[in-house]
This record gives sequence, C-alpha cells and structure tokens, in this order.
Amino acid sequence: MAMHADGMPLQRTVAVLVAQADGRLPAVVRAGATMLSARTAAVVHLPHDPHVRAHGLRTVSRLRARTRQAAALLSQEVLAAAGASWGTPLPDAPRPAPLAVVSHS
Repeated sequence: MAMHADGMPLQRTVAVLVAQADGRLPAVVRAGATMLSARTAAVVHLPHDPHVRAHGLRTVSRLRARTRQAAALLSQEVLAAAGASWGTPLPDAPRPAPLAVVSHS
C-alpha cells in the first residue's frame, strides 16, 4: 500500500512471497497475496527449501523441483511484465556515457 501511495509503477512489479517453513502459508499471507495480485504484474510463491539457506543458489541441481519451478515462473513473470511495459522484443538497454578521465597529478 505504501508503494501504491508513493505512485510506484506496481503494474511493472512482480512480488515474491518466500516461505519460511514447509506447509501452508498463513491466512494473512494468502490475503496479502490476493490483494497484491490485483495491483501487481504477478505474485509468485517461492516454497521453503532448506538447501537455499544452507548453500544458496550455487548448486541449482540440489534444489527441490518445486523451488526450480517457482524460479522459472518468476523469470517468466518478470519478462512478461517487462514485455507488457516496454514491448516485445525488449529494447536494448541504454548505454551509460563513458567516464571522463580525471588526472590526479
């Protein structure tokens, strides 16, 4: 609600709800996801995976299948939101101006 009040472009936002433990999401989280799904481009649930906490994403092959599926869905939703905002194919990223050489002598 704070992001909406500040005028943030929520239609470009993909919210990710990360489970802290196995099992069903609490009712308040499910209600929040419902509210967010009406205002954001997508809401993705990332299930609890103890391997992520212990080892990060270094060995993707050791992640649970549900975690890999959620990560793939997250990628798809981010690309879909970007495509909806800027068109498909996405335009080239802007190139920053080169830095001027500064002499410290």
